[in-house]
Amino acid sequence: CRAVNPMLKKRDDFEDMLEERRNSSDLRYALRCYTPVLYQGVTPCKASMLKTMVLQSDQLHYVINQVSKETGRANDDITEEASAILEEMAQRLQLSTVRFFAFTLSKVFKTLFRSICVNEEGIQRLQQAIQEHPVVLLPSHRSYMDFLLMSYILYTYDLALPVIAAGMDFMGMKIVGEMLRMSGAFFIRRSFGGDRLYWAVFSEYVKTMLRNGFAPVEFFLEGTRSRTSKSLTPKLGLLNIVMDPFLKGEVFDVSLVPVSISYERILEEVLYARELLGVPKPKESTSGLFKARKVLSEDYGSIHVYFGQPVSLRSLAQGKVNRCQFSLMPRHIPKRPNEEIHNFVNDSAYRLVRTQEENMVLKPWVLLASLLLQNHHQNQAVGQIPGIALDELTEQTVWLRDVSRQYGAFLHWPDQMAPSEVVSSSLSLHQGLVRISGGRVQLALKQGFTVAPEEELLSQAVIVLSCASYRNQALHVFLRPALLACGIHIASSNKKQEVFNSFSFLRNMFFNEFILCPGATVQDFEEACYLLAKTGALHVSQQEVLVTEKGQRTLAYLTSMLDPFLQGYQVVCRFLCEEAPENLTEKQFIPALRKLRYTEVLSSDLQKNCLAALLRLGAVRKIKGYVGFDHPCVPRKLPTQKAVGARL
Repeated sequence: CRAVNPMLKKRDDFEDMLEERRNSSDLRYALRCYTPVLYQGVTPCKASMLKTMVLQSDQLHYVINQVSKETGRANDDITEEASAILEEMAQRLQLSTVRFFAFTLSKVFKTLFRSICVNEEGIQRLQQAIQEHPVVLLPSHRSYMDFLLMSYILYTYDLALPVIAAGMDFMGMKIVGEMLRMSGAFFIRRSFGGDRLYWAVFSEYVKTMLRNGFAPVEFFLEGTRSRTSKSLTPKLGLLNIVMDPFLKGEVFDVSLVPVSISYERILEEVLYARELLGVPKPKESTSGLFKARKVLSEDYGSIHVYFGQPVSLRSLAQGKVNRCQFSLMPRHIPKRPNEEIHNFVNDSAYRLVRTQEENMVLKPWVLLASLLLQNHHQNQAVGQIPGIALDELTEQTVWLRDVSRQYGAFLHWPDQMAPSEVVSSSLSLHQGLVRISGGRVQLALKQGFTVAPEEELLSQAVIVLSCASYRNQALHVFLRPALLACGIHIASSNKKQEVFNSFSFLRNMFFNEFILCPGATVQDFEEACYLLAKTGALHVSQQEVLVTEKGQRTLAYLTSMLDPFLQGYQVVCRFLCEEAPENLTEKQFIPALRKLRYTEVLSSDLQKNCLAALLRLGAVRKIKGYVGFDHPCVPRKLPTQKAVGARL
């Protein structure tokens, strides 16, 4: 394994933290002596003291005065409102509640999961970082379990517990909401609108915790859980806030720690598929939590949590940001980030999400799901017998395992087991999504029932989208080679510049769909060429890009991997050209597309990303909430992005 893939040498080994929990008392574990080392040995202040510091801050006083002048309201009245906002928002971390969660979660995790594997070297790096600088934890977000898991791990390893940004919807959960608050959660609105006072209270609260090293601050860069297991475009609001104290010279440095959480089986897999199909998300409630306890009888495999290298904000900003600009006006006066700062924060966010992706541990099922979906779509297109022979699936999975390792995938494949056992074990864990009949493996689609065609399509789409969420976990590994493979397929010749133009067009089209760093088109093209040439799939010269005989299989797989997205975008364009009413509102757009019968285009995520891309490319325009094409039909070739107009 190590000889095949040198990339793995850069990554740490894992330890199963549940192993000790299975062999010792959970009560003793929860009540043990907990003495975390804090930032520069500071004494943690109480939550009440933290609130006082925020309410007495110069920034908040400045905003209160501004709001008072603009509205004519008394300062005391606005100060009272700020205090109420802070009361609603603030965490009240209590060790007794943390101990209760430690005991309860030990029981739950041992029931749900076979193992929770953590890279202990990453924990040691984090421990060192917490002592030296304020720390911001940035976990990936695929499940409700993420923030509970993070606090559980930090408590287990005797690290300072984080304060966690959580949505207001959790606060509505009776009892549980308050318990989350007492375990470190602070609650924020999903959107602030133009509420300057709320923004001032929120930003000052976060910055005060960061400046004083009160605790590591934790939030999700993606803003919300990914229902598709693809990384979402990063949200910049909180990242702007945590970078501000450094940019203004209030702290020497800030350590940004990307954390990658990989689930072998996601608790919410079917729930996510239904949400993508338009079934409303169940409201967070305590009663709903108790109703969900039936999941305790199921097997969810293993979790891998990888704490990445702490990223120094000081090093990130070196040569990219001129901090002198912040010396020209008092620090307490809020200032909208200029273009230089915005670009720096945006580039940093993409870089951090890419690091999260690269450290995601892929399980064998991810490869199986990808192959089974390709087989399903191909059989459907030509009307063949559904499914694939088990032996053939095993052979294809071993081939894909080797390719993914060559591309640098962080693959957790048990080499001590025979490939047939690995495949059988993975299929068994996900038996709700696949079935084996007559030696053939196929998706567990319910067919032939006396139900309406729409109901049958939706029930099949739940299975397809659930499998797609696992396939999507590996997309970051294959994305750039897949874009190149599709670029070769649609290019008018083998000339390198022609292939690059096609690659550039596809990359630009899918910019909203995948994590593609701004301004890195040439770099991504060269990386794709390198990977495909290194594995013998392409011969790349100064002038031409040629597919080798050996590379036919690889390129066929790669183009098929992007096929659902290409077809999905094509279906959306055709719908807007031929079937959409003249005036179509955004709210009507997604329900109208649900009438189409291509399963993956039923995903609201794909539909929204496609519309965003068409708007960005100028193929569609928005007028007072209405959406429509500028021309009667989509041009055969949409304009490629100007940023890569320069020749290679």
